[in-house]
Amino acid sequence: MRSRLGLSGLHWSVVMPVLAALVLALTWGRSLSAALVALAGLLLGGAVLSAVHHAEVIAHRVGEPFGSLVLAVAVTVIEVALIVTLMADGGDKSSSLARDTVFAAVMITCNGIVGLSLLVGALRRRVAVFNAEGTAAAFGTVATLAGLSLVLPTFTTSTPGPQFSPPQLVFAALAALILYGLFVATQTVRHRDYFLPVTAEGVVIDTDDHADPPSPRTALTSVGLLAVALIAVVGLAKGVSPAIESAVAAAGLPASVVGVVIALLVLLPETIAALRAARRDRVQTSLNLGLGSAMASIGLTIPAVAAASVWLEGPLLLGLGATHMVLLALTLVVGTLTVIPGRATPLQGGVHLSLLAAYIVLAVSP
Repeated sequence: MRSRLGLSGLHWSVVMPVLAALVLALTWGRSLSAALVALAGLLLGGAVLSAVHHAEVIAHRVGEPFGSLVLAVAVTVIEVALIVTLMADGGDKSSSLARDTVFAAVMITCNGIVGLSLLVGALRRRVAVFNAEGTAAAFGTVATLAGLSLVLPTFTTSTPGPQFSPPQLVFAALAALILYGLFVATQTVRHRDYFLPVTAEGVVIDTDDHADPPSPRTALTSVGLLAVALIAVVGLAKGVSPAIESAVAAAGLPASVVGVVIALLVLLPETIAALRAARRDRVQTSLNLGLGSAMASIGLTIPAVAAASVWLEGPLLLGLGATHMVLLALTLVVGTLTVIPGRATPLQGGVHLSLLAAYIVLAVSP
């Protein structure tokens, strides 16, 4: 492992995030030509693969479920910083940015990542097996956070429009932080075994049987390179977003499609890591990544934008419209029926993916 990550190795996972960060620094705040957009796109893909590699190194060192938590929180923290920055630059035009981004993350993680993981796991072993207790706890927390933060603002009457009044926003932010903190404590301390992979017989797998854990020095190197790679992923996604906006406008598509594309790019590291885990019969790890990312997206974004709304201009629109509430309700009902048995067939994976497809189709054609 040292030869792969050490200075003498110059492994691709070391070179790609450094190159991506360098190009990001040189192009930040500039209008990119077609050639630079293509280069940024290639480096963005390389940075995504590098982030997945280093996240797996860290996960192997710290073990599950800490490994899944590292990638989910790291991506979300940088994503939150990007959202707040864009809201500060966008004024009234970005009043719904936090809502649109969080909802896109919920749909992509709870239907895309979860659906793909179940499909891959079930096709490999006929039935995808996971720990129903831990997965149900995670999904219930996601459902509560989504309901409190994205549904209630549509029905409150203290403030016109789908937004909270200041006291309501403070409550939503505190509730999100407390619930997320409580879940992390449950996942990593009190009931850690609920979030570990299980065999078809229901036996918890508490060890990684592939290789010896990396050294502390290698793990620390991966922590630094993971941070660089994730910053590069989010920064380059922001850099190519004007080109995406132009392409979307030229195709006559709604502006909301841009948010979907950006969310897909930002969530690529978790998606690839989840698929790799599912292929190794670690479906529980895949579900930890997907549901953990959804939870972190709500639990960290809502408090951050609530704090930023003190100095940001314009309203903060958080409430979903009727179409998106229907999709969220279907996701929660189907997800509940999926996690209760603790095992799933390819059908369940296909159902979740169909909900993601419906979300994307309705984003393109509202």
